[in-house]
Amino acid sequence: MNAHLHDLDFHAWTQQQAALLKQGRLDQLDLEHLIEEIESMGASERNQLQNRLKILLGHLLKWQFQLS
Repeated sequence: MNAHLHDLDFHAWTQQQAALLKQGRLDQLDLEHLIEEIESMGASERNQLQNRLKILLGHLLKWQFQLS
């Protein structure tokens, strides 16, 4: 049902899914894609955090050696 919209207009799909959730129309949700997007979002957030921690560690090490 909503899979086609997911592929054609991701933003419109997200807005549709949010509206369905707010209205409690859970039987009309595109569960397959919702699950996929939530899992992807979680992985993306984790990767982003790891990358930022690596950069921070690099800056801290550089700063420490500059003080020596």
